Amino acid sequence: MPSSLKALGQARPSGASMAPPAGCCSPAGVQRRLPILAWLPDYSVQWLKMDFIAGLSVGLTVIPQALAYAEVAGLPPQYGLYSAFMGCFVYFFLGTSRDVTLGPTAIMSLLVSFYTFHEPAYAVLLAFLSGCIQLAMGFLRLGFLLDFISCPVIKGFTSAATITIGFGQIKNLLGLQDIPRQFFLQVYQTFRKVGETRVGDAVLGLVCMVLLLVLKLMRDHVPPVHPEMPPGVRLSHGLVWTATTARNALVVSFAALVAYSFEVTGYQPFVLTGQTAEGLPPVRTPPFSVTTANGTVSFTEMVQDMGAGLAVVPLMGLLESIAVAKSFASQNNYRVDANQELLAIGLTNVLGSLVSSYPVTGSFGRTAVNAQSGVCTPAGGLVTGALVLLSLDYLTSPFYYIPKSALAAVTIMAVAPLFDASIFRTLWRVKSVRGAGVGPAAGQWSALPCSGGPPGGDTEPSPGSVPATLCGVGVYPRLQHRLHCGAGARGAARGLPQAGRHPRLRRPAGSRSPCAAVRRPEGGPVLLHPGRGRETLEPRTRDPALQHQRRLSPGTQGRPAEGLMGARMGV
Repeated sequence: MPSSLKALGQARPSGASMAPPAGCCSPAGVQRRLPILAWLPDYSVQWLKMDFIAGLSVGLTVIPQALAYAEVAGLPPQYGLYSAFMGCFVYFFLGTSRDVTLGPTAIMSLLVSFYTFHEPAYAVLLAFLSGCIQLAMGFLRLGFLLDFISCPVIKGFTSAATITIGFGQIKNLLGLQDIPRQFFLQVYQTFRKVGETRVGDAVLGLVCMVLLLVLKLMRDHVPPVHPEMPPGVRLSHGLVWTATTARNALVVSFAALVAYSFEVTGYQPFVLTGQTAEGLPPVRTPPFSVTTANGTVSFTEMVQDMGAGLAVVPLMGLLESIAVAKSFASQNNYRVDANQELLAIGLTNVLGSLVSSYPVTGSFGRTAVNAQSGVCTPAGGLVTGALVLLSLDYLTSPFYYIPKSALAAVTIMAVAPLFDASIFRTLWRVKSVRGAGVGPAAGQWSALPCSGGPPGGDTEPSPGSVPATLCGVGVYPRLQHRLHCGAGARGAARGLPQAGRHPRLRRPAGSRSPCAAVRRPEGGPVLLHPGRGRETLEPRTRDPALQHQRRLSPGTQGRPAEGLMGARMGV
């Protein structure tokens, strides 16, 4: 909406970067720290209507997803809802993007599962410590560090996490019991016990997946509303839009009604979610120690147990949230402040730990729903947060009848679009330059570790181990840097073979992120721009006039770095 752009995320003038930074106590400094002051004075009834619709749509999406993601994190289902509302209220005051919604995501839930040993006390403490680290990075203005993370590393991590999360839900989809959480053991035991599949769970899970897919396709193909349409057509369009937007809530409600119908008859063919803690979460300090059957685990021991999670979880949370914000800001033509986003996500995790939340971040899937619903300001999050609180207070009893197979279907359909099959083709084509004197030696490529794990020697793979295999973590950035420095062109001067020489990289004007030059099968060089949500190949032009026009085109300024990660990260 054009008027909302003036109030939130307005593009900065070209000379803004040359102006001295405003003091922290000046009106501009206070407005920078509290972005709500920029748009609240211009708030209108029309904005309220659009924000209410968007907040309601996101709320109907986040409630079933929160229950499903708690299962991914290995925590009781109520912890997903505990994590789903604090970010809505904090971002209302501190957020710089009108589209972003903070809450539990599939990738963050996977990391929490790995580093907190499925213990709620560890998960809540991890949220507190992660928030403190993120706040410190925000105050130190370290948001620029995220620009140094390679695109292939991010895509590889996301694709591998998608496989891990999706396959981890197969056991719930088929109703299998006693399946371990370690990925390779999980694969082995799932295929070993596939004969024990519960027919009811399998049928219901597949039906839910088909319904979700059909509703998603309907949403993607609904024609836009035109003012000249008859009122009846516009009404039916609104009903279809509402049903397809709230498809997760509709499918989960349908599955719960089916399960309740069988419960009344005295026969239950499904594995149910079971008892969910009623009421709002108590407000209390995070657990700095935990009592177990073997004694009391101190704060120091808990920190040592979480180990690398204290670095991985805050970094991935920041990466996911800022990537989502920059991606939608690039699409909708406004700016976000990365350091302010750090403060928002950090304060969300710190305050969330007081209400038993585990670490949260920006969700790409729910942010897309928010944007498509026409949200104007972060005030839509107030409606979402209120809806989650109402469900905690009044709807926990019906949650008992939600089949786990239905939640598994929601999770699988949410993470499936995150898998990027094209990354394999891209890496294969880039890999072909290693014999041309451009990339590392063949021995360096073959020396890549193919798996990883925690320092204790546990056989459970780290969430980052499979992406390391997919992307060549630590190797591809070196290749990318050498290409950017024109190593291929220098190879000719050193007498290297010309047949396999990589073409010299040419960096587009205004780009802060190096692009990787690849070669077409017929030999025509192209430029790979990873920062437009998905890779697009542009032929390299020789016309100076066209090159000059491209350099002056405002639509390309800053794009390659902004949309780099968002389109494939969070759900």
